[in-house]
Amino acid sequence: MGSAHTSDISIPRFEWPTIALAVVVYGGWIALTAWHAALPWPVLMAGGAWIIAWQGSLQHEVIHGHPTRHRWINDAIGFAPLSLWLPYAIYAREHTGHHATPHLTDPFDDIESNYLPSAGGPGYRLAVLESTLAGRMLFGPPIRVGRFWLAQGRRALEHPLAVARDWVPHCLAVALIVWWLGEVGLSLRDYVLCFVWPGTSLLLIRAFAEHRANPDPAARTALVADFGPLALLFLNNNLHTWHHDQPGVPWYRLPALYHADPDAFAAAPRYRGYREVIARYLLRPHDQLVHPGR
Repeated sequence: MGSAHTSDISIPRFEWPTIALAVVVYGGWIALTAWHAALPWPVLMAGGAWIIAWQGSLQHEVIHGHPTRHRWINDAIGFAPLSLWLPYAIYAREHTGHHATPHLTDPFDDIESNYLPSAGGPGYRLAVLESTLAGRMLFGPPIRVGRFWLAQGRRALEHPLAVARDWVPHCLAVALIVWWLGEVGLSLRDYVLCFVWPGTSLLLIRAFAEHRANPDPAARTALVADFGPLALLFLNNNLHTWHHDQPGVPWYRLPALYHADPDAFAAAPRYRGYREVIARYLLRPHDQLVHPGR
């Protein structure tokens, strides 16, 4: 994004808040799955959704070089496929590309763009279905997973060895998770319904309004000035302008950057909090579906 807002924050060798978070996330997942039978399903769903979304935020943090200076340790922390459907290696590679492109939001250059290159066809109709925040949360998980798997199937036809390198370790880890679920008596169906689907829905709240197509690159990354439970769930990635400007700053230091200069990034789209995002877009689209440059 480009900015003169250089941080003077030093990054420690071991970021203990993030290490503690990893212990809580994985310990919480083990506890919820092991004692699922003792919990009413609304409690299990709320806890499962939070843990899956929290691990997604943790994986995002790991991709940016946290919580240690050793890549292999960080990758080991982020690798576990609790959401089942997304290989960590692919997520890491695609998210790194998202940060590297100078053409944020362009569907041909930004792999994480929510915009389409053109109207019409089944893809466009599915995009209409999930164009509001309510639609994104309800229908977004199966649409996003299906679209991703379809793209990976096409990729496998052209680059089978590369796809195998991504998917074989992932599938082996998924097999271990499925084995554990069988040991504790939690069916795969219930795990998907109480953990994976609602957890992915929560993550899609963060991604819904964080970027917007604009000729001005400084106006493509949004700020949601929220410091409540969802900010904790998303590890302050709602302060997305600061994250894109300084992606190496750990999650627990981002609020300090914001409060030091809350009026920085004047061109960025701004929301007072997730209440405003929900009020504006629960039943209305965030933007047009086709990228304006296309």
